[in-house]
Amino acid sequence: MSVFDNVRLTNEAFKLDVERMRRGWYSDKYFENIGRMLTVLAAERYSYAGERNNLPPAISAEDIAVGDIEVEMQWFTRRIGNTVVVGVDKALAMLRHCTGYWEGDTFIDTSDNLEVWAVQDGTMVKSDGNPLNAEPVIKARGRYRDFALLETPTLGVLTRSSRVATNVYETLMAARGKPVLFFPARFDLHEVQAADGYAYNIAVKRFNMDFSREVGPFVSTDAQGDWWGGAGGGTVAHAAIASFLGDTAEAMMQFARILPARIPRIALVDFNNDSAGDSLHTLEAMFTKYRELRDAGNETEAEKYVLYGVRLDTSGSVRDVSVEPLGDPALDLGVNPRLAFIVRRALDAAWENWSLPPVWKEAAREYCRNVKIVVSGGFGPDKIRKFERLEVPVDIYAVGSWLFNNNGDTVTDFTADVVRVKIRSEWVEMAKVGRKPLANKKLERVW
Repeated sequence: MSVFDNVRLTNEAFKLDVERMRRGWYSDKYFENIGRMLTVLAAERYSYAGERNNLPPAISAEDIAVGDIEVEMQWFTRRIGNTVVVGVDKALAMLRHCTGYWEGDTFIDTSDNLEVWAVQDGTMVKSDGNPLNAEPVIKARGRYRDFALLETPTLGVLTRSSRVATNVYETLMAARGKPVLFFPARFDLHEVQAADGYAYNIAVKRFNMDFSREVGPFVSTDAQGDWWGGAGGGTVAHAAIASFLGDTAEAMMQFARILPARIPRIALVDFNNDSAGDSLHTLEAMFTKYRELRDAGNETEAEKYVLYGVRLDTSGSVRDVSVEPLGDPALDLGVNPRLAFIVRRALDAAWENWSLPPVWKEAAREYCRNVKIVVSGGFGPDKIRKFERLEVPVDIYAVGSWLFNNNGDTVTDFTADVVRVKIRSEWVEMAKVGRKPLANKKLERVW
């Protein structure tokens, strides 16, 4: 799977559309055009006939079969700073299953003729923005026309997966090791969920390795966990509360009664724009049932009524009723630091207003203080850093569309360049101006 277990994923996980990929369905058309041209030149036994080549003077340009030219290509990212590389295994699966050529309706697989080096998913590479100082993540040598079509899809998977992983990694750093829930599924096509969830999981593992943490991965769909054995999690949506006529507490009580205890009970408390009030109503209802079942000796059923957390998701255009207006949208609207402090104080003190026998007071106090605060809605590293700097009592951040961010510092575009060609038995540098063959000690021979 990655640098963490030294096992690579195969096409059993990816399930590539091999037939159409081999025919260039997913490739920029100019790669198909160059492949067709080189194939015709090979059939014609054409030899280089130009006069203005870039070969060193000592190497003759005579009898060079351009149609069968072998090249060395390297793939690298343009993102400045650190990049958590993901998508390597899927790119390798493309090279493994789609390198070759067609003879009529028969595909001739020539992947065994490639020489391929690659890093592992989860590898960290660095760049200062200068392509001459980049660290390649894949190198391949072989007949160019056999794998020219694969430049587009291999770059695509590297770019997207590495961007998601690196954005997740930076978000985890901003959160200083607090869990980050992966909530962007609704902001893109469902077909990308498996790759995105895998990239998220790799980023979590990389963060844990780099900072000696044990943050767990939390995805919202089963598809996001497909490649690594994860499963989607979650509790209720606003639509569920609407189904209960806006009664958040009753919605959670029925959820707790019906769903297995292994699913954390996290109440979504902004439906009525009274996050503190609905948190308290839900907390009391859940604790009352919890206490009743514990007193009856039904410990197993009581666990279903442990309120794990409350999620604040107030719209950025709305001020929660518990937040006194100060006239500054950053201080008033949406999920803001003041709202989190208000809800935390309300939760911690709730038990003091309950009618409890002395034997239950300490347990009630702990029940209330163990309830976590989850925040969502417009969160990214900048907002999370602000919350952490102010020591806002947030336990978990749920992040959505920002994890797909691809502008400014988050642009993670990969590129691939031919940097050498094989002339007879010698590999000769043949990179465009501004490029050169690059080294990366993390590359390992794949096949």
